[in-house]
Amino acid sequence: MSVSNWNQSIKKSCWAKAWGGLAVSGGMMRFPALFTLSMALVHGQIPEEPGKAAAALKILDGWHEKNSKKEVRTLHFVLWTPKGRNPPRGYEARLTRIMTHIRDFYAKEMARLRFGPRSINLPMEKSGLKIHLIEGKNAESEYGMSSGNVIKQECLPVLAEKGIDGKKETLVIFCNLAQWDEENLKFTHQSPYYAGGNHQGGTAWQLDSPELDTTNLSLKKPIIRDGQYGRISLGKHNSIFIGGICHELGHALGLPHCRERPDEADRGTALMGSGNRSYGDELRGEGKGSFLTFAHALRLASHPQFSGSTKGMNLPVEAKIDDLKLTVKGKAIHVSGKLTANPPAYAVVAYFDPDGGSDYNATTATAVPDGNGNFTLSSDALVAGKSGELRLIPLHVNGSTGGWLSQTKFKYPYRVKTDGTPDLGAFEVRAALTPLVDALRGRDREKAVSIARQLPEGRTREIAENILARGGKPTKSPADAGAKGKEASLTSFKPSAVKVGWGRPAFNYLPEPPFMLEAGGKIFTTGIYGYAPAKHRYDLGEKWKKFFGKVGMAFGKGGSVRFEVKGDGKTLWKSKVIKSGGLLDYSVDVSAVKLLELVVDPTNDGTSSDWGLWLEPRLSR
Repeated sequence: MSVSNWNQSIKKSCWAKAWGGLAVSGGMMRFPALFTLSMALVHGQIPEEPGKAAAALKILDGWHEKNSKKEVRTLHFVLWTPKGRNPPRGYEARLTRIMTHIRDFYAKEMARLRFGPRSINLPMEKSGLKIHLIEGKNAESEYGMSSGNVIKQECLPVLAEKGIDGKKETLVIFCNLAQWDEENLKFTHQSPYYAGGNHQGGTAWQLDSPELDTTNLSLKKPIIRDGQYGRISLGKHNSIFIGGICHELGHALGLPHCRERPDEADRGTALMGSGNRSYGDELRGEGKGSFLTFAHALRLASHPQFSGSTKGMNLPVEAKIDDLKLTVKGKAIHVSGKLTANPPAYAVVAYFDPDGGSDYNATTATAVPDGNGNFTLSSDALVAGKSGELRLIPLHVNGSTGGWLSQTKFKYPYRVKTDGTPDLGAFEVRAALTPLVDALRGRDREKAVSIARQLPEGRTREIAENILARGGKPTKSPADAGAKGKEASLTSFKPSAVKVGWGRPAFNYLPEPPFMLEAGGKIFTTGIYGYAPAKHRYDLGEKWKKFFGKVGMAFGKGGSVRFEVKGDGKTLWKSKVIKSGGLLDYSVDVSAVKLLELVVDPTNDGTSSDWGLWLEPRLSR
């Protein structure tokens, strides 16, 4: 697209009427689109996927132009301070500069990626940013990093008196819980610093302190002592905390974490990865700074803050993907399918999330459906030797993504071999068993049995039969097994005692859909469900020599556990802490053991989502 044609496309959007000079007016930044593109070209910021942006906007803007509902929604800002503590010095002017800088960052990145200069909207007054000063109910000592919800609840009634429903808007709450020693250049804080939200509203908890100012971003001196980051320059300190504001605001707008792909790395650090710590680094010559990924610009394009439209904002959404296919092409995973969505979807964002590191390590790929809903995308930005989860997120034209990222129903396992080649074995098994699982969800056992019988002989059919059998009901203990057979699955024997931390005991299946024993990018035929804290005891009677298998965390679960094998009360083997994607082999000598005990313990993070699994547990003589 030529500069002139691109400029014309900007003018056709609802934003063109608001952008025309270099001034700030009515809470919206304004400058010529031509200037924006020129600056992007000067800095080498050529859009990675210009064709996708144009195709997505054709669907998105086309939908909003019919029976349009133009509305400028602004962010709402609070400076909250504990009872009896004065606000940080000069907060009005500083926060105005900070938020203007962040608004300009989003606008520049959106324009670079050819979505036009869309950005957040700031409520401006003659004196600058409109900020509501709210005093807390208690002294400073009563609040800390976990006090976000308490602080918000103190703010909501005050905002309501001013006509702002904080439960339905996007709030930015700056908390006055930092300590800045200007004379000795020391900084500490105990402020909430996190966020969450979607297209309808959200909250970002931030901190404010007198030394935080965009005018300090370029300073390599003085060196200060930060309670968390140690000795750093005042400029780097500002990068971390102003970048943190920009990053957490992204979460309040509905953006999850993601890191830059290798082909994006020359641009800097992805804002929603570690970009909260690199924001403005380029001003000190210490790096390339932060950038917005195309995937996240694509998501923001439909947010009411960015689209200038609230049409259908509260509509419920539905989406399904038919004919989904995952294939391996070289060292890339190729994805195709047919998306049906209501309201329509203008794009699909894929997150390839390797196990470990939460979702910070996820990389993205994108697609725009054609007129029939067909889409394709692929990625080779995969981590060798790791399993992972592929999440497909439909982007609806009303700004919705159908729920939080972790709640999407379009989640699929994959594994990458040590040579970097993807392994889709788990996906293929899951795809083959999905009709059976759907039948069981609908309580149609007869249909599920029919589906299982039609599967070819082999491991997939065996898994299906185990799910239908719900583990069966063994009657013998390992001690009563007799002398036949040199090896046997532990799940073929009856335990003498069982205790699990949640749900019912389950053998060779999970107690809830999709029922499959899935961990570390693989689906296993046999296994024992052990939600921590869990204990399983078996009478061996000194008749077996070895106990071996694997342990892991169930796919899609984010807990952390530790496994332990005991013999007659003594620890024979103990694992390291196992988290999502973790898979560990064990082999234990049980030749002199009468009573075998399998223990799954929670770790210090509690018992939430602690779906521990003993996988392919076997005894041999």
